[in-house]
Amino acid sequence: MKVLGILGSPRVGGNSDILLDQALAGAKDSGAEVEKIVLAHKKISGCLDCDKCDETGVCAVKDDMLEIHKKLLEADSIIHSVPVYFWSMTAQMKAYLDRWCAFFDADWRWHRSYYPKMKGKKIGLITVCGDLDVSTADPIVHSFKTTSQFTGLKWIGAVQASASKKGEVNSNEAAKKEAYDLGRKTAV
Repeated sequence: MKVLGILGSPRVGGNSDILLDQALAGAKDSGAEVEKIVLAHKKISGCLDCDKCDETGVCAVKDDMLEIHKKLLEADSIIHSVPVYFWSMTAQMKAYLDRWCAFFDADWRWHRSYYPKMKGKKIGLITVCGDLDVSTADPIVHSFKTTSQFTGLKWIGAVQASASKKGEVNSNEAAKKEAYDLGRKTAV
């Protein structure tokens, strides 16, 4: 069992990162092999909508997303963690998610070579916002949940927490436990 954590926050060691580490600890404690990718440390361009991947299933943009695609295909579960930036996900996470289009053909069906590797994969989400009302992150949850439904991946849920200052979420035991439990769900 392989669980891949995708950090969409440019603030390493921040609240989104702390909760992702909790989730990955839950997965590891349940017997999974875990890996974390920090998108801010990668070169990921936006989708060019060039349609080249429609035929080949390989993105024409030569950057770090090609390596990430391979890791996504190898993983059994994926946990994304991202803070709210201006009522949406960060630019790093959006560029990453847009580049999933390489997995699909012109009719938005899985490329035949990818479907067996993506079928049944679990997907979860952690969001953190500075607002006390965690529903501020609902647009991000909607995006990932809809992506999961559209692709046929297994949605395992979202953890939504409130924290502003770097490390503030460390005092939120409920959010840390919820993230840990999300990680455990990926490994079963």
